[in-house]
Amino acid sequence: MIQTVSVEELHNRIDELLARARSAGDEVIVSEGGTPVLRVEPIGGEPRPRQPRKPGSAKGQIWIADDFDDPLPEEVLRAFEGEE
Repeated sequence: MIQTVSVEELHNRIDELLARARSAGDEVIVSEGGTPVLRVEPIGGEPRPRQPRKPGSAKGQIWIADDFDDPLPEEVLRAFEGEE
């Protein structure tokens, strides 16, 4: 079983959640501010099947500036090279 809990709930229920992971193989997703940030799952046993990747699944969610691969400004380049 997969269960989602907040960081605070994980803190308050860690012993119970670890016991369930050990005995029943439960998986816990920990969220912070409603965003999943951590997965706690038992080690060993059968590997969990992964969902195949779907090309284009992030379409419209990512933006890349037109100049992302332009040369760096001289002052930034010098800083990277330790000259400043």
